Amino acid sequence: MDRFIRRADPRTLSVRDLLEARDQYHVHIANLPTVIGTAIGRYRIRLTDPNYADEHAEQTGKELGARTLANSDFRPWSWPCVLVFVSEWLDRTTLSRHPELAVPPVLYLPDGRQVRTCPVLVQRRVSNLPPADTALYAADRFGPNFQVHVADQGATRMGVASAIVEDGACAFALVSRHLTSGTEPGAPVFALPRGKKVGIGHITAHGVDALPLADIYPGFAGRDARLTLDAALVKLDDIGATNSQYLGVGGFGPVIDLSSDKMSLNLIGCPLFTVLPGGMRTEGCVHGLFYRHASMGGIDSLAEFLIGPRRAGDTVQTRPGDSGVTWFWDEMADRGVKDAGLPPPTAFRPLAVQWGGHGFGALNSSRATEFALATGFSSLCKALNVELVEDWRSGQSRYWGKVGHYNIGFAACFALQTSKAKAVFKANAGAIGVSDEDIVAGNLPGATQTSQFIALADVPDLVWRRSRGKDKANHFADMDETGSGPFAGKTLMQLWLQAPATRDPQVWDQFYSSIDPDRKPQYRGALPFRVAELYKVMVQAVAARQLDAYVCAAGVLAHYIGDACQPLHISHLHHGESDDPDDDKVHAVYEDDMLNQAAEEVVAGVKQRVADAPHRPLFKGPMAAADAIVQLMRRTITELPPAEILEVFERVHGRGQAAAMWSALGERTLNRMADGALTLATVWQSAWKEGKGEQGFTLAACRQPVPPARLKKLYDTKGFAESRWLREMTLASLA
Repeated sequence: MDRFIRRADPRTLSVRDLLEARDQYHVHIANLPTVIGTAIGRYRIRLTDPNYADEHAEQTGKELGARTLANSDFRPWSWPCVLVFVSEWLDRTTLSRHPELAVPPVLYLPDGRQVRTCPVLVQRRVSNLPPADTALYAADRFGPNFQVHVADQGATRMGVASAIVEDGACAFALVSRHLTSGTEPGAPVFALPRGKKVGIGHITAHGVDALPLADIYPGFAGRDARLTLDAALVKLDDIGATNSQYLGVGGFGPVIDLSSDKMSLNLIGCPLFTVLPGGMRTEGCVHGLFYRHASMGGIDSLAEFLIGPRRAGDTVQTRPGDSGVTWFWDEMADRGVKDAGLPPPTAFRPLAVQWGGHGFGALNSSRATEFALATGFSSLCKALNVELVEDWRSGQSRYWGKVGHYNIGFAACFALQTSKAKAVFKANAGAIGVSDEDIVAGNLPGATQTSQFIALADVPDLVWRRSRGKDKANHFADMDETGSGPFAGKTLMQLWLQAPATRDPQVWDQFYSSIDPDRKPQYRGALPFRVAELYKVMVQAVAARQLDAYVCAAGVLAHYIGDACQPLHISHLHHGESDDPDDDKVHAVYEDDMLNQAAEEVVAGVKQRVADAPHRPLFKGPMAAADAIVQLMRRTITELPPAEILEVFERVHGRGQAAAMWSALGERTLNRMADGALTLATVWQSAWKEGKGEQGFTLAACRQPVPPARLKKLYDTKGFAESRWLREMTLASLA
């Protein structure tokens, strides 16, 4: 061995190394006449090769003939490699006469890394497979793994619903883009529960065909390479009529989150399974990554996953029309201990969504080996900016979780200052929030219950975020973000406190434009002005002797003031640093996970603090209410800086994260929640006084609860306390 030649251990090569090598040699390999595609993976050893059974077996030097998908497989000791699929196998005699046709056995990188290639003889399936049959469903409610149908140009296209996802405002069925391609947004989509044609939603403009590889996996080599995504969103008509569980499988577990840093060759051989529409369980495993399945005009198309059979000689059972099926990690098979007494998982983690298939076979073979082409589930979520709905029943609100909103709303109901106001809120406390006992027990409304009455404190999240698109910006305000241009060096908080003339929604809109003229309306936070709008509604309702409208407006107001005392709702750090994807979950961990695991302490702590606090001075006018909210925000950021929440989140990871955050932040979080409840009660009392509630209502009327059906009718009415973008608000409209 020449000790002066660097030979890096090929077993240490990473996904990034293999992609870089393939990219460096792409022009060479792509111009070989026999090459029809490449992928990265692990070396496929022939079943007859002594190395298939024994890693240390000596090589005989004999020519073993063509390597095919049927006569080879990868083993635990297989080296990382670039798989090269060829249409003709060239023997040694041919290669000796035409060395220019050879696939280079080793790809050398400038720094000495050496990447092996693994040629595999295949031929494309000549005839198309018959399409999947229309499945019959005994289930009553539409959900993932239902076939979905779109009528277009006198024909019907069919695909499969992959999952239910949401963007914080609406819930959607995730489907393949080619199902909706060419069809106008708003066109209906159908399913067949119990064989009956039922409209389940409408096509949206949200879809993606392909994106540059670097957009999904920054840093991965792939010049002129686009990752096929093939995904679109169908907006659901009625989430109450939708089931989030995958038919034939069960509940979804957390998405397997892949990124440039997390993608590894450990995925090769990962056992997967899916259940096709109609109930057929299909098993497979990952055979390759980033398979180049097409090239046109110098642009290469990549499939993130090449999913094939688990055993050499088998095939993956899939047909045209199965696009959209979700492939789950087969955890039981991966354990290899099915009989060891370990319980099976209760939820299954999705890895990929199928969008197509390839049939490969050796020359002169009548049988093709079917492979599924799929995209990572996490890649689709990233591209479409959505999150998986794992379970409607257990799903938590993403905005100051239900524990926070309902506790603040309920606690405030017992902090009013006058006899009749006290009577109103005592009578309607159960309609505004959730009792302490139910919060501790976890009996909180879920997204599937929107056809029924929802306690008012979470109506803006559970109802209005789906029925009122313009309500998105009312839940936050980035009070610590620094402006530009005429607002250079100033934050919204500084402007509000130091320059009262800037307390104007139009000035705020100009502030956001100074940072980014193209910032969309939903990212221009308007929280204080939303409070002003609802204060005006409450005063007018009391003056008009409309107790139901007052209670309804007061109840939904609890949500926005609850947002105002949540530090991450009033900061540009709402999801951590914008350039650090690892921070994205800080919001949910702080406001959901942390409070959920400490629900009993939250209830007792907030209740005691509210009971011990003195009454606060009242005020008059909508803009005075807005100022009270900004003062609440100021106190919140001062006592519990958002940067500190992020620091604690980053310090601890894993199962103990929520408990560690509670230990460090819990007492101050309780202070903030109690301050929110007291501020809310003060706003309620001020509006009651301004509308002359003590004079206008009898004590008997105040003690009578407003019927929930009446409250639901009000909040389901678009014109009631209508939501608007910041740019549509004016000081005159708030007066």
